[in-house]
Amino acid sequence: MGFFSKDIKTLDDLFVHTLRDIYYAEKQIKKALPKMIDKATDAELKAGFEKHLQETEGQIERLEQVFQMHGVEAKAVNCPAIDGILEEADDVSGDIDDKQVLDAALIASAQAVEHYEMTRYGTLMAWAKQLGRNDCASVLAQNLKEEQATDKKLSALGEGSINMQAAE
Repeated sequence: MGFFSKDIKTLDDLFVHTLRDIYYAEKQIKKALPKMIDKATDAELKAGFEKHLQETEGQIERLEQVFQMHGVEAKAVNCPAIDGILEEADDVSGDIDDKQVLDAALIASAQAVEHYEMTRYGTLMAWAKQLGRNDCASVLAQNLKEEQATDKKLSALGEGSINMQAAE
């Protein structure tokens, strides 16, 4: 099994571990978004990233609420997956001079982040329900809805004008 599996014996242990994983991820995303805001050249994309930064702060607060509701300490565990996604985003966007191509790359990177978050929140909601914690599941559902909405907005931006401009 994995390196942390000795600490995970029950579904509740797995739930808490994964909650700590997404908590770490959200905090890393909060640190990365200002860089993405600075790099974005499309005004609508920049505004979308700014809005998502505010949403991320609210999502962190909701996660802290879930920790409290579940009676466990709100702490993060390293998440190599989000670290890799964010590192790749930084690497790719650092190599692009064309502003339209850069915006397209930022959208792609942001969607990779969103998809990771959506998988985590969906899984956590399912486990919370299985553990009889519908209260936790409903709070997590709020975060999932925001992530899904952000993903749709990013798709619309990319498919609207940004990808076309990048292709010119």
